[in-house]
Amino acid sequence: MLALTELGQRLRQERESKGLSLEDLQKLTKIQKRYLLGIEEGNYEVMPGKFYVRAFIKQYCEAIGLDTDAIFEEYKSDIPSTQTEDMPQQLSRVRSRKEIPQHTKGVSKAYDYLPTVLVVAGVVVVGIIIWVIAQNIVSDKNKEQANQEAPNSEVQQSNTQEETNETTAKNDNSNSEDEQSAADKKEQEKEKAEKEKAEKEKAAKEKAEKEKAEKEKKDSGKQEYKEVQKTGRSATYALSGTDAFNLEVTSTQADTWLDVKNGKGNAFFSSILKKGETKEFDLTKETEARVNIGYSPGVELKVNGKAVDLPFDSSKQVRQVVTIQYQPAEAQ
Repeated sequence: MLALTELGQRLRQERESKGLSLEDLQKLTKIQKRYLLGIEEGNYEVMPGKFYVRAFIKQYCEAIGLDTDAIFEEYKSDIPSTQTEDMPQQLSRVRSRKEIPQHTKGVSKAYDYLPTVLVVAGVVVVGIIIWVIAQNIVSDKNKEQANQEAPNSEVQQSNTQEETNETTAKNDNSNSEDEQSAADKKEQEKEKAEKEKAEKEKAAKEKAEKEKAEKEKKDSGKQEYKEVQKTGRSATYALSGTDAFNLEVTSTQADTWLDVKNGKGNAFFSSILKKGETKEFDLTKETEARVNIGYSPGVELKVNGKAVDLPFDSSKQVRQVVTIQYQPAEAQ
């Protein structure tokens, strides 16, 4: 096993102090575990190239909350300088004609007979169509002759039967109309009841939403959250005009390291906040809270249920520290 460099020892101690394993760090940085181990052991030969060494060390530092610039300056003797390396050319995946399987030659011969087969099939189909048309013509002629030879008595009997059917149909229609009228009335009453119910529910919902909006408007009018100081990757805000201090942190894009402490350094949370997870903190009894975010892209903050912006652009400052100083309204 290789002896640890000073940089490797510093990184491993910081990682273990955060309670992170190499597997946890691999999830945070998306860097393979063997490369992370190589960084700690100073074994840069396992890297895919020297170009990646500095990039991997930078991601390692950001994930555990260390200042990258300070680390690079302090341990510059342990970190190789960036060098341009030629990337290996991709291997061609196009097979030559010699690699084409020989059994496809038999398929090519079969294609030579395809036109003849199609012609024969077409002749057979045309013959079947002509035969079907001839059968239909003969059947129509037979029906016409049978109709002409039918006796007049059958015509009279047919007329009498039609009259009887019409009378029965009228009676059936009368009964059906009465039943339909009763069904329509019942359906109308049902629709009326459902409409009244929907209107009541809508009115209740609108009333509740209006009361909620008025309450939020009233609360937001009192609460004040303003920036006090901003430097480096840290910013301080003042929260006033409210008797509550509730903090909500949500990670929407990826896992991130989250550390929440009060002004005395007591930790409320110090671990990985997984993607899609939300943590809530009641800090009403505290006068100050310090929020350390290891990977800020996709992280959302809410103070007393109201979303607040992060102090820095997450594309420029991946790690951000937000300090909130709280002064209750009753103390003002």
